[in-house]
Amino acid sequence: MTQKTFHTSLAAAALVALLAAAGPAAAQTHDPATPPTVASKIALRGEANGIAVREMRIVRRNDILSVQADMANMGRTDRTVFYRFRWLDSVGNQVGDGEVWKQMTVLGLGQQTVKSVAPTGAAVDLRLEMNVEPR
Repeated sequence: MTQKTFHTSLAAAALVALLAAAGPAAAQTHDPATPPTVASKIALRGEANGIAVREMRIVRRNDILSVQADMANMGRTDRTVFYRFRWLDSVGNQVGDGEVWKQMTVLGLGQQTVKSVAPTGAAVDLRLEMNVEPR
């Protein structure tokens, strides 16, 4: 191995270690009441601000995915949530044109269920994108 190759490999290893160390610090902040398996399906834009996605049910009917997600407001004040579902194919690419952002109010200590259906049978996974207003 030449000295240049060694330095390049060392720099690449350092970059990988740096990204691995920065991973948890850059992780999204989900409400503690959101189970980890559900949190893996959520793309949070900003803070959760007391909104927890307690349960997510994903079903394939007639070769089309459908989802229902229960959002709970853990606080006493009403929260405005903007959300949309992003449908993904087997390699993680977006399927379809994407949904528009929807707005919903979750009352203090209340729960709301959101639903969606994939645009095509090519969708095998999803992400629930959310933005919760701080108040």
